[in-house]
Amino acid sequence: MKRTAKAQWTGSAKEGKGELTTQSGILNQTNYSFKTRFTGEEKGTNPEELLAAAHAGCFTMAVSFALTEKGLTPTLLNTEATLTMEGFAISGIHLSITGSVPGINEEEFTAVTKAAEQNCLISKALSVQITSDAQLFA
Repeated sequence: MKRTAKAQWTGSAKEGKGELTTQSGILNQTNYSFKTRFTGEEKGTNPEELLAAAHAGCFTMAVSFALTEKGLTPTLLNTEATLTMEGFAISGIHLSITGSVPGINEEEFTAVTKAAEQNCLISKALSVQITSDAQLFA
């Protein structure tokens, strides 16, 4: 399985602007720019926000999957992912989950979430090799 997303950018780093489009179409020419990324002066998204959203979603699904394997059905799971940047580096992501899961105690729930923290696909992806290719056109 492969998933795709496209980014288009015009202009300089600070004055330019871009658009993000995903394969599913849920993001369709969605605005991103220096202002949406660093100042909040403009409506739009940014790569760090999207990474936090992807991590929150992946982690929550991993917790649900692990609970289901234990024969438990969560009533509700809510996760907030807080991505921290220091300068131009991501220094960490904190995942805070709350849940309503009949038949499980706090200790068991914590054990499930700690396993998901390390094993969801996005957590694993953050330490994989990155490759790229480039093609310049006029």
